[in-house]
Amino acid sequence: MRTLQGRRKEQVSIGERIGEAFELDERLTVIGNKLQPGDAAPDFILDSFDSEDATAQSVRLTDSKGMVRVLNVVNSLDTPVCHVETLHREKALGELPSNVRLHTISMDLPFVQARWRAGQKVTHQALSAHRSEQFGQEYGVLLKEWRLLRRAVFVVDHGGRIVHAEYVADQMQEPDHIAANKAVGQAAAG
Repeated sequence: MRTLQGRRKEQVSIGERIGEAFELDERLTVIGNKLQPGDAAPDFILDSFDSEDATAQSVRLTDSKGMVRVLNVVNSLDTPVCHVETLHREKALGELPSNVRLHTISMDLPFVQARWRAGQKVTHQALSAHRSEQFGQEYGVLLKEWRLLRRAVFVVDHGGRIVHAEYVADQMQEPDHIAANKAVGQAAAG
């Protein structure tokens, strides 16, 4: 706790970025520090559910070591902007080199993600951070007020380093797909 203006006290956690993200007039608090190009991408363990064979699995970033990874982070697949953004990423999937792995990450339950993927005929893997806030904190995308993830996109190179990180302030806007795709192309060629 720290004292502000005399006797009024306010508790501020380390790594909280107040008002950095927003939707319409609602200012949101983001928990965790921002990752920058050159930083090591934190490993994670997230859940995935395959509705075709009804199996759940844990997925780690290190499972795809040696590949370029695109982490498309969204609030919820059941919201209009996240829906459109994820379909946009799916459409671009066919243009990506074979050494690139795409994941969409949200705090939706894995079963909800699987149902959405099946309904939209999405082939790339959706990963759920529903069990823990650790992914959100380590990638600097946890929205405190919503307990959802902030819209962001990360490109992780073959060696596990962040080569592109975009944190979207306005949760009603998509990230810059052109910049992310350029970073993917450079990482895949390198």
